[in-house]
Amino acid sequence: MAESTARAPARKLLGRNRAFRTLWTARLISFLGDSVGLIALLLYTASHFGTGLAVALLLIAGDFVPSLLSPVAGAASDRWDRRAVLISCELIQGAVIAVIAVTLPGLPLLLALVAIQSAVAAVFQPAARSAVPSLVPSADLVPANAAIGFGTNGMDSAGPLTGAALLALLSVRDLLVADAATFVISAALLVTLPALLPAPGRQPAAAGPGRSPVTALLAEARDGLLFIWRDTVVRVITLAFCAVVVFNGVDDVALVFLARHTLHGSNSAASLVYAGAGLGLLAGFLLIVRGAPLLSMPALIVAGYAVSSLGNLLTGLSFAILAALGFQVIRGLGIAAMDVGHSTLIQRAVPAESLGRVFGNVYGAVGAAAGLSYVFGGLLLDATNARVTLIVAGAGGLASAAAAAVLIPRAVAARPERSG
Repeated sequence: MAESTARAPARKLLGRNRAFRTLWTARLISFLGDSVGLIALLLYTASHFGTGLAVALLLIAGDFVPSLLSPVAGAASDRWDRRAVLISCELIQGAVIAVIAVTLPGLPLLLALVAIQSAVAAVFQPAARSAVPSLVPSADLVPANAAIGFGTNGMDSAGPLTGAALLALLSVRDLLVADAATFVISAALLVTLPALLPAPGRQPAAAGPGRSPVTALLAEARDGLLFIWRDTVVRVITLAFCAVVVFNGVDDVALVFLARHTLHGSNSAASLVYAGAGLGLLAGFLLIVRGAPLLSMPALIVAGYAVSSLGNLLTGLSFAILAALGFQVIRGLGIAAMDVGHSTLIQRAVPAESLGRVFGNVYGAVGAAAGLSYVFGGLLLDATNARVTLIVAGAGGLASAAAAAVLIPRAVAARPERSG
């Protein structure tokens, strides 16, 4: 892969790199549909089952359960052609969402189907993140990751806004059908990517005689876990990331109750509040692309922790829908910094042959942290209210950011030659 001597703006990178543009477009389309689908599922669960715990269980099925498979999920993308992995995952997710749309099941079956879909997504995400360094040069990773974030996480704004508009015309079932269709469209685009084979010269665990593919895959998954434990930089950012998410993950549960019950808004108003973080993400990714040559990844990560946590704290103090929307925009700015900072630091610090497993394990641990946040946050929400829950979340996240401000730069400074 040829190296570039200067960082390319995201727009120029998309214009000149067809393969990266294809990956970007495919992820944008499926993420837009999934954002609309998530809003539909949240509103369906809140209205039909009526408790914070039911919404928390939905989010646990989506985040915590797949985290149990993350070591194997990451190993799959290090072992096989990542293009084939990506295409298969999109088609399976589309099929599962279609089943939910047709049946609109009760809570137990809904949780099971969401867990299956999210487990497949847990395979897709590390494959997609680890594919980026194969498609762009190292010097362009910051604008590439910002562009990916703009087109995917940025859909956190377009998805809820689209959902808010469509809910006036369509049903929850209709939104889920549209979500399923976007996965199929994404898979069709990914077919045009070049093969994304494992790193040249890699010695897979299956090389030994008498080892089954499953045994070999589990051995590689174990090696991925050991890598994170032994690598100081990856270990520290994983622990710091999880600490922030343990506190702040509950906002996904609390926002719908803040908008509907505390602030007495409609379904569309609740969707608008969820859109705030996405709007902040869009602005954040644009700011990061413009400031790319000046960025320090550790500083970007810590700033992301602090700003996103502050956004939740202020949201808990808001007394109007528009105020909550504005404070969630602030939260989105921080999430954008976290997304680009983590992805770029990992891509630069980790050897190519281990990227899938590291991404799978890091984000699997984050998913587990989110699951814990949903459980304890859901219980806190039912015991108090959405306002108290968000204030506690933001304050805890700020304390975690302060600890990370000391630990992350120290870990990176110990290995500057690989993780700048």
